Amino acid sequence: MTKSASPGVPPAPENALCSRIIGAAFAAFMAKGYANTTMHEIATRAKVSKRDLYANFPNKQALLLACIVNRAARMRLAPDLPAPRTLQELAATLTTFGATVIREVTQRAVMAVYRLAISEAVRSPDVAETLNTSRSVNRNALAQWLARAQAVGVLSEGDPQQMMEQFFGLLWGDLMLSRLLDAVDVPKPEEIGRRARVATESFLKIYAKPMREGRKRGNQ
Repeated sequence: MTKSASPGVPPAPENALCSRIIGAAFAAFMAKGYANTTMHEIATRAKVSKRDLYANFPNKQALLLACIVNRAARMRLAPDLPAPRTLQELAATLTTFGATVIREVTQRAVMAVYRLAISEAVRSPDVAETLNTSRSVNRNALAQWLARAQAVGVLSEGDPQQMMEQFFGLLWGDLMLSRLLDAVDVPKPEEIGRRARVATESFLKIYAKPMREGRKRGNQ
């Protein structure tokens, strides 16, 4: 995983001023909703001038995107992650990636962003659009990496996009809905690790190529 930016999504800001502004914006969005939050209020919360605010973030949607990207960057696959040479490498990366996704997404702050997108879907559809764009970057990165694994003969043929969706389905089950409803608490590290391992094992039972065939292709 990396904090590198992906095409179409700006990198998470590193300087203290931007971090303070993002924190203030997030708090305001949670307290008043996206539609009812003004740039003036965000500047007041962050204790910065409106000039400094607009110099870093031209509008409210840019701030929302920064809030989301700030979290999403923690669980993004590197765009140049090399193809796995063996099933063991593939399994290790998938397990680590899956555990990271669950750990980050199930946190209370991230769940609050999802709930905000749902509650604002009618009044402010750009909230959901922004969140979905960020999600798509991460999911597409996984699909591209699975395609590279197919190219070297570690995975069997299939639509990488569908394979990616299936992996996420195996990974989440009904946990996402349960967290959105606050029906369950943030999973403990042991449960997160178990979910990631089981999802990876189930995925590889469907798509892994026999070791002998994978090795033959790797030696060609």
